[in-house]
Amino acid sequence: MALKRDIVTVERFYIENADAFELKLVAGAGGLKRIIREATVNRPGLALAGFSHYFASKRVQAVGAAEASFLKTLSTEQRAARYADLLRHKIPCFVFSRDIQPDRAFRDAAEAANIPVFRTPLITMRFINLATLALEMMFAPHGSEMGSMVDILGVGVIIKGESGIGKSECVLALVERGYSLVSDDITKLTLVDGRDVIGTSPELTRNHMEVRGIGIIDVAAMFGVKSIREEKRVDLVVSLKAWNDVPDIDRLGMEEETTEILGTKVPHITIPVRPGRDLARLVEVAAFQTKLRGTGYNPAQALNERLIAQMAAKSAK
Repeated sequence: MALKRDIVTVERFYIENADAFELKLVAGAGGLKRIIREATVNRPGLALAGFSHYFASKRVQAVGAAEASFLKTLSTEQRAARYADLLRHKIPCFVFSRDIQPDRAFRDAAEAANIPVFRTPLITMRFINLATLALEMMFAPHGSEMGSMVDILGVGVIIKGESGIGKSECVLALVERGYSLVSDDITKLTLVDGRDVIGTSPELTRNHMEVRGIGIIDVAAMFGVKSIREEKRVDLVVSLKAWNDVPDIDRLGMEEETTEILGTKVPHITIPVRPGRDLARLVEVAAFQTKLRGTGYNPAQALNERLIAQMAAKSAK
């Protein structure tokens, strides 16, 4: 799966976080299409003081009480000069925390430079922490996988297979057993911190499943809120394949098979399908097996070591 990274504009940052951060646009609406190029936040204190040699201009700029207090110590002419020097950089946007109102000179200068300026009632560090987390998610590589996802006792399992193989019936049976549906049919994936693949459902189809012969069902309304999970780390991928399409299968499970998702290797198991097999139970056991292996215990390996030890003991007699 190819890694995809979206372009993060100030407009997107504003739209997706306006409610959470209580953002209010106070100037520079013409610059909302500016691109945020780094997934973090910078405080421009040194730049406002006149030292801009190492100024991180590609980041969202957070202006707090410290910066505002410093500016008040400057004369009108000094502030104008500092504003002009600061705004010559290609800055995505400014966010004034603690509901600080930028002065008229700053608003006019930002308006002329088409640099958006926002206000938020959040304290500075609170805004920086939340905005950094939000930006990291917006910048994270993402993609999608054709398959449904279920949380089985903390193990996130994507269930794949051709149309009609029995994915929906398998997922429905798992939900009936008390496990949680993450997504049906298509799973959206995001790579977090370069190591964890997080799966979730498209917003439009969240909480819903398509069951052949019945139609669309609302899982949360039918089985309760506990039957739904908004997102989960992908710990296992299970491929359901017709029995005759799996001529050679590892019957012992000595070696762990993996598949690559967003550049990360995830454990993978292929389960042959034929009439009479309880697919939900098999997927459930596969999840338990993955959880057990996560502790460092491999039953097949342990049995193999016992057999070797027994054979060695017999040959020594």
